[in-house]
Amino acid sequence: MSRIGKQPVVIPKGIEVQIDKNVLSVKGPKGLNMLNIHPAVMVERQGEEIIVKPKVETKAGRAVYGLTRALIANMVFGVQNGFEKKLEIVGIGYKANVSGKKLVLNLGYSHPIEYPIPDGIEILVDKQTNITVRGIDKQKVGQVCAEIRNFKPPEPYKGKGIRYEGEAVRRKVGKSGA
Repeated sequence: MSRIGKQPVVIPKGIEVQIDKNVLSVKGPKGLNMLNIHPAVMVERQGEEIIVKPKVETKAGRAVYGLTRALIANMVFGVQNGFEKKLEIVGIGYKANVSGKKLVLNLGYSHPIEYPIPDGIEILVDKQTNITVRGIDKQKVGQVCAEIRNFKPPEPYKGKGIRYEGEAVRRKVGKSGA
């Protein structure tokens, strides 16, 4: 049994939750988030809490109800506070800026890379080398960060590239001159 799934999700003040058949919608000050509920899971509202239970004690039901509870908790947190991830650009001449609905990256290639900013995501650039990605959907924020990082992942010899804030890059020793 899931220890996470047994815990109820507390609904804070100012958050509206609606359960309509197999769709759960959470609305808050930052926006609206929706989730399709897995058929093996039962979600019900009891007062100011959301309870998640497996419909039938099957392997699929037990496997999914802890995940469903975590997704619902992330939705409630996201519409209230939002999620944020930060990226750092390391390398001489590497820089980023936002123009309109595009993130423009100069990463040492022969051309600048233009990344269209998806709906529901806000990208801020500070000092041309720090990128902040914000949104109400935790999965979408993480996916956008992974796509941006994938344009130039940090390389192991000089450490140049795009990395998460605080990420430790394992460095290798270069050629020896002997």
